[in-house]
Amino acid sequence: MFRIARGIDKKFSTNFFEETILKSVLVTFSGIDGAGKSTQIEKLENYLTAEGIPFRQLAFWDHVAVFRGARSGFSRHVLQSDGSVGSPERPAARRDKNLQSWPLFMGRSFFHLLDVVNLRRVVRKQKQDGVVIIFDRYIYDQLAALPMKTGWARGFARVLLRIAPKPDISYVLDAVPEEARARKPEYPLEFMRKYRSSYLVLRDIAGMELIPAGDPEDVHAAIVQRFSLVVATLPPASEVSSAVLA
Repeated sequence: MFRIARGIDKKFSTNFFEETILKSVLVTFSGIDGAGKSTQIEKLENYLTAEGIPFRQLAFWDHVAVFRGARSGFSRHVLQSDGSVGSPERPAARRDKNLQSWPLFMGRSFFHLLDVVNLRRVVRKQKQDGVVIIFDRYIYDQLAALPMKTGWARGFARVLLRIAPKPDISYVLDAVPEEARARKPEYPLEFMRKYRSSYLVLRDIAGMELIPAGDPEDVHAAIVQRFSLVVATLPPASEVSSAVLA
């Protein structure tokens, strides 16, 4: 079980543990494709392992999204999407969230609502005192594919975010669209730019932690510093339990 971080130096917390056991901590990583989410999740997990802090990693699509087979099949067979993961050596031609029309928006919005209902169940099941739950993508990433500059999309996002479990820390990793697409060529550059803009809108709506683009080690240091600061303000598990009983 992990304990509250009090001492934080410029790079990492080297004095992470005290005698107060914390409640479960929910951490999420979001951002455009190629922003470096997988890299930073791995780095955070290595940090937690070195500190002796237990964690569980979940992927939104694998552990939360409902009717995954039907949705993937629709993208492949109806939208003619290339389901592969793009790389500089082998670019992919994805046709899914970048295709935007009213029928698709309505269908996705219905699935997003079902996803949020299931998300509540998954988070409730996974929570355990002293364990960090790390999500690779969250409901934010589903909503970012909607046209967030429109009033209806922002209103819909606010409704779903009231239902969804609020993370203790929700990181959105910023990235230069051109650089992100070069690392992971899957979607047209124009969509990548709009996609990034949607994340910035969601950042303001949901109060997400924006981590500026930069060197992976600098990004990791910013993530760990913010993690330590937030964890230091969380109530001990005993206080949470007492409040619930009262």
